Amino acid sequence: MSSSSSSSRLAGLDTLRALAIVLVFMNHYLLFVSDGGAFGFWGEIGWTGVDLFFALSGYLIGNQIFASLRGAHGFSLPRFYARRFLRTLPNFYVVLALYYLWPAFRGESALLPLWKFLTFTQNINLTPGTAFSHAWSLCVEEQFYVLLPAVALLIAACRRSLQWAWLAVAASVIVGMLVRATLWDEYVQVPRGGLGYYKYIYYASWCRFDELVAGVALALLKNHHPSAWARLTAYGNRTLLAGIVSTALMFYVFLGDHYGYWVTVFGYPALAASFSLLLVAALSPGSALYKLRVPGAASLALWSYAIYLLHKQLCILLRPYLQDLGYGPDSLMAILFSIAVSVATGWLLYRWVETPFMRLRARYVPTHRA
Repeated sequence: MSSSSSSSRLAGLDTLRALAIVLVFMNHYLLFVSDGGAFGFWGEIGWTGVDLFFALSGYLIGNQIFASLRGAHGFSLPRFYARRFLRTLPNFYVVLALYYLWPAFRGESALLPLWKFLTFTQNINLTPGTAFSHAWSLCVEEQFYVLLPAVALLIAACRRSLQWAWLAVAASVIVGMLVRATLWDEYVQVPRGGLGYYKYIYYASWCRFDELVAGVALALLKNHHPSAWARLTAYGNRTLLAGIVSTALMFYVFLGDHYGYWVTVFGYPALAASFSLLLVAALSPGSALYKLRVPGAASLALWSYAIYLLHKQLCILLRPYLQDLGYGPDSLMAILFSIAVSVATGWLLYRWVETPFMRLRARYVPTHRA
């Protein structure tokens, strides 16, 4: 859910970021607030917004790392970590403090031990329904931020580093499928059903890293295969059409059999590949997605991380108050008010917490170059 200063000016990427947070909002509203009908199809498939964030993060972080490794100044691992943590931790810690220091904010949901959040291991064997459970995706991304640059530096130190890099990409996808297949046989076939699926597969980093790696593969292609990248981005509208069709197909597949064996094993990398096509279209100067300026998308993309952290619990807390005023959770007024509060509080978190730390980052750690 990160952005670089250069990438944030690309309208296509902003549109995809805005789409991702909208999808996540609709899904969380359907699951935790609605009586069952809010947003219909889009609410049910909205969980894929997290997967779209994963693909975006994989590309953006991978592009930063590979571009620096190829540059004259090299790549600094400590500077990279400093920049990442200044970007992601302040907002996270403020919202985490709300859950632990203000019991009314978390409601009746059980709260995991603090160390699991501080170490970003909360997603490991996570039981659905706990307070701040949607932080699982942040755990996956933080683990990815820590692991990817170290692996990239290790590969760069080896001979034939490009071949090793592509081998690592392929191995990540294959291992992810094998792990999901094994865990599905053990935990989903048995009567534990859905609980086992989410606890041991959906939330697990080792089952979701291959989606981030899809974005990394694009960054690798862009930085080390410029001719292939130029050919790939020369037909932006065709790529956009292919991305839309394949994404629609994956939506249909997941809605039909989300928890099935074959969808579990192969569906996530296939979904990541579909989103990768949309990413390529967003980066292709000739595509409609690259040129399109959706009103409000740039701001929504900029605030998306802060909105993601706050929106779910705020909507849950707003429901009884709106119900008392005569607005049921599926009424237009309740939905619009919940959206407005989510965006407004996300903007406040971005303005009061994220922005000052981004200024500190720009002053003291302006780049991740050595």
